Amino acid sequence: MHPWAATAISCANIALIKYWGNRDPELHIPSSGSISINLDGLYSRTGVTFDPAALADQLILNGENAPATALERASALLERVREMAGLRFHARVESENNFPTGTGIASSASGFAALALAASRAAGLELDEASLSRLARSASGSACRSVPGGFVEWQAGESDQNSYAFSIAPAGHWDLVDCVAVISQTHKSIPSQAGHRLADTSPLQAARVADTPRRLAICRRAILERDFEALAQIVELDSNLMHAVMMTSSPALFYWLPATLQVILSVMAWRKGGVPVCYTIDAGPNVHVLCQAGYAPEITERLNQTERVMRVLTAHPGGPTHLLAEVD
Repeated sequence: MHPWAATAISCANIALIKYWGNRDPELHIPSSGSISINLDGLYSRTGVTFDPAALADQLILNGENAPATALERASALLERVREMAGLRFHARVESENNFPTGTGIASSASGFAALALAASRAAGLELDEASLSRLARSASGSACRSVPGGFVEWQAGESDQNSYAFSIAPAGHWDLVDCVAVISQTHKSIPSQAGHRLADTSPLQAARVADTPRRLAICRRAILERDFEALAQIVELDSNLMHAVMMTSSPALFYWLPATLQVILSVMAWRKGGVPVCYTIDAGPNVHVLCQAGYAPEITERLNQTERVMRVLTAHPGGPTHLLAEVD
């Protein structure tokens, strides 16, 4: 392997308590904290090679040259790494996702978390988890949550130094399953970065942010006590609050499709009928349907039978971002 090369794998994550809106949009310091689960099996694989002969950074995403905006974000992260390592070389980055990109399944989170580790190691740096989380956050806020493993909390902080994520429970703590109802694989028209900038135009955002510490405490306790009913109630409330902010921003953001609401109503009916299940939705139309592992086959079958659900992806809690060599 080239001496200035490394490859990393990072899981996507699903936020239980959402990140929406920034205190500092340049550094992605969030308006409030969040909690998420890494999703085992839904991952980005990213290789970085610093090349003395390269004239510019290059980003290949899923086999094609990435859009200019994605390259700019990757280059900004690479520049931070170069500054830390005292390195001048440009880099070739090749990244691929094994799940739909830009549809609300956190492809930027896993992609930039993997890039942060691969780039820093290729440059000869060995960053601790908090520093790696901070580096990933600088490119994509939710990427900081894909760096640690399992059930993860992102403390909002007030600066680059104290805004990072850490594990609150390992992946094996609670065998929840995320059954992702894929309703659309089309790249969303309004990316999350643009949506974050609109959050404060909603009259609901200030109330949502003020109440976040309460929701974080309930969610954290539900995870640690493995209390599914408490988790379900707070996760659905939090998801609804974020989408209410989106729908009341100026201009309004509607990520849902008709089938999104159909799945929401189905999940609510299933839980009312005694099945422990709940929903949460990131910035996209696809619905993350959470349940305990024993119910996953039944929930997957029900979702597959739901009209306009294209397919169902399933994921258990996943581990931290890691170098490919660590699993070879």
